[in-house]
Amino acid sequence: MEASRVIDLFLFAIPSLITGCIAYYFFKEHTKNEDGRRRYLLKKDLQVNTIPLRLQAYERMALFLERIAPSKLMVRVTPITSNKEDYESLLIKNIEQEFEHNLSQQIYISDKCWSIITTAKNATIQLIRKANMSEKTDTANKLREVVLTEMMERPSPSDAALSFVKSEVSDMW
Repeated sequence: MEASRVIDLFLFAIPSLITGCIAYYFFKEHTKNEDGRRRYLLKKDLQVNTIPLRLQAYERMALFLERIAPSKLMVRVTPITSNKEDYESLLIKNIEQEFEHNLSQQIYISDKCWSIITTAKNATIQLIRKANMSEKTDTANKLREVVLTEMMERPSPSDAALSFVKSEVSDMW
């Protein structure tokens, strides 16, 4: 008799266990979905706040690339003396100052974009140094002329970086 009583208790307990397992599964899924929904809403709110900051960073980097383009840099930064080394230092110092001014923007743009911008800056500096080492260059004005002539023959490093920045911004939408 005791065995049939145990079997009866077991048969009564099985539906309760099944109901409990199903309830646990549904509550677990519901909690998981709610957590995902909250994360989505939080991410959406963050995007609303960060998109203007990211766009501003891309704008500032575009301005930086425009300002260090050799054709615009040579017009904006005129030589103080006729010494070509002094002018080279002045140009490089100007590029570095512009770059340092915009250094914090790297947290808002992609690593690839930042790398391309840094490469454009370094390539522009190398272009100026190479022009300064040229045998044709003996004065600051001649340095300007050599750099500008070089830029007529090929696009500036800033142009490639600027087109990448523009494509990244268009990919944001």
